[in-house]
Parts: sequence; C-alpha cells; structure tokens
Amino acid sequence: MYRGRLERDLSLWVGKGLLGAETAGALLAEYDSRPASFSLGRVLMALAAVLLAAAVLLVVASNWEAIPRLVRVGAILALIWAVHIAAALMLARGAAAAAGGLLVVGAMSFGGAISLVGQMYHLSGDEQTVMYLWFAIATISAILFRSGAVAVVAGFLSWASFAVYLENNDTHWIGFDPWMAPIMAVITVALVRYTGAERARHLAYLLLIGWLAWLYTLYEEIAVALAFAIGGMAVFSLTALPHPRIASLVRSAGAAPAFYSFLVAAIGLLLLHIEIEQGWRLVVLGVATLAAAVLAIALHGRDNGAVRYLAYTTFAVEMLYLASVTVGSILGTSSLFLFSGLVVALVAWIVIRLERRFSQEARA
Repeated sequence: MYRGRLERDLSLWVGKGLLGAETAGALLAEYDSRPASFSLGRVLMALAAVLLAAAVLLVVASNWEAIPRLVRVGAILALIWAVHIAAALMLARGAAAAAGGLLVVGAMSFGGAISLVGQMYHLSGDEQTVMYLWFAIATISAILFRSGAVAVVAGFLSWASFAVYLENNDTHWIGFDPWMAPIMAVITVALVRYTGAERARHLAYLLLIGWLAWLYTLYEEIAVALAFAIGGMAVFSLTALPHPRIASLVRSAGAAPAFYSFLVAAIGLLLLHIEIEQGWRLVVLGVATLAAAVLAIALHGRDNGAVRYLAYTTFAVEMLYLASVTVGSILGTSSLFLFSGLVVALVAWIVIRLERRFSQEARA
C-alpha cells in the first residue's frame, strides 16, 4: 500500500520537475531493498514457536508422574539452556526469525519451569507471584537478546497477569497489585523502544485503557469519567505541541500516543453521556464533544488516519445522538445545530490561529 503511494508521489514530482527520473528510480529501488515488514516465513516461525511452547506447557501440566522429579527438572532446564544457546548461535548467523522463535519457546519454558517446580515441591505462593516472575524473566530475556518477539511475549504476559489479578480478587482493588498493570505497560513500552517491536506497543496501550475502564467500574462516578475526558484531551493536545523534544518523542512513538489518548477522551465523553441524559449539562457536553472531535481533526487529522476516522465517528455519532434527543422539536434541533456550528467554527478559527503562530515560531 505504502509503496504504491510512494511510486505515485515520485511520478508526480518527476512530472512537475521537482525530482529527476534517475533520483526517483534510485529512491524506489532503495525502498524495495529494505526488508519487508511482513514475511510469511517469520509468521510461520512465530506460529511454530507458539505451538512448541504450548506443547511444553501442556507436558508440564500433565505432571509427568512416571518420571522422577530430578529428571523432570533437569529436562526443563536443559530445554531452556538449549533454546537460548541455539538462539544466540542463530543471531550470530543473522537468522533473526529462527532466533526469535527459539527465544519465544525459551520464554514460555520459563513459565513451565516455575509451574513445574512449584507443582512438584508444593512451594508456597500464588498465581499472581508466578505471573510477576514470569514477566520479569521475559523482560530480562528481551533485554539481553534485544528480541522483539520476546517483547511481544512480555506484553501478553502483562495482560495475563492483570487477568489473573481480576479473577483472584473478584475485580476489587486490593493492596498494591492493581498498580502492577500500568507498571507492566510502561515496561512493555520501554521494551518496544529498545527492541524495535513497534506493533507490541498496542498491547501496552490497550492494557492501560482496559485498566482505566476497570477503574470506572469500581467507582462509576461523573468525576472519573470527567477525568478521563479532560486527561485524555490534555495528553492528546500535548502530542501536538511543536516543542522540539516533544515533537521528536511523538514522532519516534508513531501514531499510537495521539490515537490512544484521544480514545481515552472519547471513552470519557461516552461515559459522561451515560451519566448525563438531559438538561443544559447535556447541551454543554454535546458541544464539548463536537469541539473535541474538530480539535482532534485539526491537530492530527492530516497525518494520523486513526485519529481522523475516530474523530469523524465521534462527531457523526454525537450529531445523531443530539438530533435523537431533541427530535421532539424541529426548532430545538435546528437551534442546536446552529449553536453547534457556531461553536465548531469558533474552535476552527482558534486552531487556525494557533497553527499559524506555531508555524511562524518554527520558521523563526
């Protein structure tokens, strides 16, 4: 998809005389020489690693009653050492896909080893502690081998750890453990930046959003929903600041920070709509929602397709909702649309002025 756009842009620039044909051809050839982001071989290798890891875990779950304890422990430790040594050799030979698959097997085998030892010797502890230890081991492995595949495993383990907590504590907030979910999300983001596993960052962001949604289920108050809306828009606006350090950090993180922060704001606005169903507060909330959608399009709509479509959807759904609750009065509906249009126009004017000021400061 991107190659097609690149080829069309290069052809357009060559046609306008902005770029030479030879330079355009060299640029396209350089892009074609890069390793593909999608590789069927890598996908199949990852699937094979997952299946082998599942086989190891199932064998551990069977408890191997007919095999002596020492032999069982020795076998699982030998497997862990073997796959990591083999992964190191593969990395030395440049076979990154095979090394990643072996490291996934090794990371999953660590979990099997922890379970096996606890199973055989009836060690004290709980599932939550096992998940923390497993996540920590996967994190160390990802750092030592700079493995994006193991970073993905760590991301899934952070989800599994949060799920185990919710199941064991009946979704209640107990002790310090609930804070481990956002901590693991931050660690996963750090692993993503260190290993280059860009797609794994979504696991961390989604975990944070799931954690925030769980917080709302604990309290279900307007203040919490309002905090989501204001906090999400504040972070979203921060991603659009032209400050060199902030802009550089946002560019390196891709489109995800802007999209997920606006998603949190949209969730907060949705929760506020659930809490507020009528009166002047609903009108204010509706206008604020429309203004937030327009602001999102103005700040990131050009370069961030995910934000653009989410803002479009938010704007359209809000207009339909407001029309439905004021359908009893055509005059009331038209007045609402007129007022909303004026507010959106005011927001657009403010954004245009800010864009001009930012561009002037950037040129200066």
